[in-house]
Amino acid sequence: MTACEFIEGLPAKVGTDVLEGLSTRFHFDLQGDDGGQYTITVEDNKMVVEPGLEGEAKCVVSAKSNDFVDVVTGKSNPMMAVLMGKIKISNQGEMMKYAKIFGLM
Repeated sequence: MTACEFIEGLPAKVGTDVLEGLSTRFHFDLQGDDGGQYTITVEDNKMVVEPGLEGEAKCVVSAKSNDFVDVVTGKSNPMMAVLMGKIKISNQGEMMKYAKIFGLM
């Protein structure tokens, strides 16, 4: 699995019932061969992934694509990746609300 495949596959993995009443926008800036920049918007009980960094994000996640993949596949502990600076999160409170929904924990 690549970081791109994970991000683009998120809407298919998340049920609309889980998103009810939620509203946020995340930017993912993933460097490396399998990375890219993505905007994830949660609004009106749906999740939309767009290429690029669109609009104003409540949370920005930056990482090397391979470090991100290690976290989402369970090879690395998410908390350790953040503490070691492998993954940078601009608003950890917002990320904590959505980490399980996104499959990051």
